[in-house]
Amino acid sequence: MDLTILSIFLFISSLLLTTTKALDPCVSPKSKPDHSDLSLIHIYGKCSPFNPPNPTSSWLNTVLNMASKDQERVTYLSSLVAQKSTSVPIGPGQQIVNVGNYVVRAKIGTPGQLMFMVLDTSSNAAWVPCSGCTGCSSTVFAPNTSSTFGSMDCSMPECSQVSGLSCPTTGSATCLFNRTYSDSSFAATLSRDSLTLASDVIPNYAFGCINSVSGGSIPPQGLLGLGRGTMSLLSQSGSLYSGVFSYCLPSFKSYYFSGSLKLGPTGQPKTIRTTPLLRNPRRPSLYYVNLTGVNVGRVHIPIAPELLAFDPNTGAGTIMDSGTVITRFVTPIYNAMRDEFRNQVKGPFSSLGAFDTCFSPTNEDVAPAITLRFSGMDLVLPAENSLIHSSSGSLACLAMAAAPNNVNSVLNVIANLQQQNLRILFDTVNSRVGIARELCN
Repeated sequence: MDLTILSIFLFISSLLLTTTKALDPCVSPKSKPDHSDLSLIHIYGKCSPFNPPNPTSSWLNTVLNMASKDQERVTYLSSLVAQKSTSVPIGPGQQIVNVGNYVVRAKIGTPGQLMFMVLDTSSNAAWVPCSGCTGCSSTVFAPNTSSTFGSMDCSMPECSQVSGLSCPTTGSATCLFNRTYSDSSFAATLSRDSLTLASDVIPNYAFGCINSVSGGSIPPQGLLGLGRGTMSLLSQSGSLYSGVFSYCLPSFKSYYFSGSLKLGPTGQPKTIRTTPLLRNPRRPSLYYVNLTGVNVGRVHIPIAPELLAFDPNTGAGTIMDSGTVITRFVTPIYNAMRDEFRNQVKGPFSSLGAFDTCFSPTNEDVAPAITLRFSGMDLVLPAENSLIHSSSGSLACLAMAAAPNNVNSVLNVIANLQQQNLRILFDTVNSRVGIARELCN
């Protein structure tokens, strides 16, 4: 081949390869030197390793399937905040329900081993299945190939935060623990190793190394806790991220695209509306906000103050959560909001799974906007965040529901479907939550 032709061929090939990589939604954006920006992937998206469904399948059925687990999730969150113990569990030590809707790429060990870990803002600890694990998925972390891995001793302070310990009363031993949750149980070793997120390496990160699992509801490649407790990413990363992170969740319909998780104050929105971030002293891991009211269209829904009030003694109030699918209000709030919505849409109405207010999309033009009113900020939900449609287009449904009645405290949950295509900023140092419109895909 002529040298000039060969040079042109190599140039075009290089250009095509570069363009393909640039357009590949599964390639994480290049991290800037002063902050971390990671792809945030829905578990049923093209980039997910967890057997995503065919993109032509009914995404409404996918959402219904995920939302069917919300009852357990909200019950767990409510029972969590109602407990009087202040210990912080490692892994799913307090019966965390597996609702892994979004995952991030993380690497553990030296050299780093890639794991797709569930993002959970209401959990603190990280945990992963380890090699030799009985009942785990095929993708596991191999501690024996990491030069920086180490098990933690029962004498270490982190071990005292683990529930279900099997440590001797005297002497020294490896920190082992056993727990059950949902329909599964597991045994794990409290361990340390390097955690890599984008280009950032966090040394000596404490996490649970799972040795055996009974049941099938554990997220297959582990969980990364972004709560506010002492074992969370924010706490263990020290000053690296300055207690700040944000995420932008892609729509469930965005099969081919990913959102982003930004860690640290650099690269966050310059202009963003904020509301105070509240702290429950007995359950400091949850992100409480002060929801003051709900509007349906122009109608201000009458709500008894005690149904919205933040109470650190009981855990009552409203939280932002990445693991619940559809927003849940306590029954009196939801019923009042739903009834006003129905009054303005005029029906007829039917039910579908978790959704009890479905109607013909021909009535969608008169469907009112839902406004969530927070201290210092109103959030008018776009139609895509408040309505969900069947794949055939024959139904539109109000994408919210009532919280289960068997909870131990009044807890309202702003869930991930209502957070999609919004930049949600958590600033724990300045005690604020920010929300800005952004196309996450």
